[in-house]
Amino acid sequence: MYICNSSDLNIMAYEAGSKECRHLIEAKESLLSAMEALSNINSTDLLQIQIKEIYNKLEKMHDNRKKIESA
Repeated sequence: MYICNSSDLNIMAYEAGSKECRHLIEAKESLLSAMEALSNINSTDLLQIQIKEIYNKLEKMHDNRKKIESA
């Protein structure tokens, strides 16, 4: 069983999903990991903001995909 996640950046809620959905989740999880690593490095605030913006774009794509799959 694979997962789809919530829009919360810190908590992942799980449900069955498509291959595309799984790839979006993997990408978002990678971004979360990068943001966590960068939080321990000085002067990376701008990078963290940019990564969060990308994360949010992926989240919108994921939401759209879930709507398509539920139709």
